[in-house]
Amino acid sequence: MTAKREMTLIVYAPALMGDDNRPVTVVQGMERAFPGLRLDWKVSEDGCPIALPQRDAWLKEEAKDGGFPLLCNGDESSPVMISGMEIPAGLSPGGHAQFEVRADLPPDTAGIVSAENVLAAVAESARAHWGHVTPFRASLDIARQTRNRADDLDPPPRGLPVIASPGAMGSPEIPHRLGWLNYWSAAAARTIGFPDPSRDAELLSRARPTATGGWVVQLTDEPLNLDNPSHLDALLRAYERFPVIGGRATS
Repeated sequence: MTAKREMTLIVYAPALMGDDNRPVTVVQGMERAFPGLRLDWKVSEDGCPIALPQRDAWLKEEAKDGGFPLLCNGDESSPVMISGMEIPAGLSPGGHAQFEVRADLPPDTAGIVSAENVLAAVAESARAHWGHVTPFRASLDIARQTRNRADDLDPPPRGLPVIASPGAMGSPEIPHRLGWLNYWSAAAARTIGFPDPSRDAELLSRARPTATGGWVVQLTDEPLNLDNPSHLDALLRAYERFPVIGGRATS
C-alpha cells in the first residue's frame, strides 16, 4: 500500500524515554482531530493493510528504538499514514536525539480542512518543538534549501534562502524550515520572536494559539503552491521576517 503523499506532516520532539506513552497519545490525538479517522491497520511487507483489533496494545508493544511502526487507515483510495522514528543525537540540533513523527494526509477536502487541527494535535501530543504540514511538491523545493556539505554550492530553487543542516543548528527549539502550516511550541515561538503585533498582523490573521501556549501559523489561504507567485512571495517574506529559522541568524 502506497500513499500519494501530497500532504506531508512532520514534527520534531524530545526523544522517547523508557515506557514513554507518546506514540499512543499521538495516534489517538490524530484520530480525534480528523473526523472519522481510525488508524487501526498496519502494513505487511508486501504492502497490504492488516487490521489491528487491539491497536493501542500492539502499539505499546511495538514502539521501540525511539519510534513506532507505520499505522494507516486501511483505505487505499484515500490513505492516511503515521509513523515515528528516532533521529540520532549526532544528526540533531544541539546534539540532542529527537523523536520525529511523520504522517501523510490525503490532498482532498477532508485532508485539507483537517490539516490544521491534525498538526496541532500531533505536535502537542508529541510535545514537539516545531513542525509543519506542506503539500508534497512544495516540500521537495523546501528540502533543497538545506546545505548539508560545505562544498554544496548549488543555490536553493526559487530564490529560497540557504538553511543549515539540522545537526549544525544550536538548539532543537529553532525551527529548521517553514511550511504551509507551521507549528511552533511556546519555546520555539519565543526563540524566533513570534508574535510581534507590530510586524505580524498578516500572519496573526491566519494563526491560532494552542492549548500549551504554542502557535499554528498558516502562510497562505490555500495549500502552498510554489508555482503561484503570491505563495512563493509569502514564503520568502516569512523567511525574511524570521532569520533565526534554519540557523541563518542567532536568536
